[in-house]
Amino acid sequence: MTLSVSTMFILVHDPDAALRFYRDALGLEVQNDVASDGFRWVTVAAPGQDVAIVLSQPHGGRSQSEGDALLALVTKGSLQAAIFRCDDLDATFEKVRASGAEVLQEPTAQPWGVRDCAFRDPSGNLVRIAQA
Repeated sequence: MTLSVSTMFILVHDPDAALRFYRDALGLEVQNDVASDGFRWVTVAAPGQDVAIVLSQPHGGRSQSEGDALLALVTKGSLQAAIFRCDDLDATFEKVRASGAEVLQEPTAQPWGVRDCAFRDPSGNLVRIAQA
């Protein structure tokens, strides 16, 4: 039996701001951009990979109270969005920093063996990038 990741979701409060981060700063490609019932979700993916990342609004498809609770977590920065891997951490870090993203950690060698950096996306989600 083979199991693989096909789709993951990242909650964002502003799809346009999220696109500037995930598409423009990180270099992910837009696969789908859908608006329905006043909400929008955008699917992005790393070139050459089969994992879709859906950038969705907290209230889309949820009750008002569920959406409010999720939005509160997102805007407080309580959620970790993803850990990405790249082949040149220093160049990637500089590109993302130049986009205006909030830097949480510059490239650092961690005691557990990985070298990585960290940002907040425009919604407050923690995004880490590790050297491949």
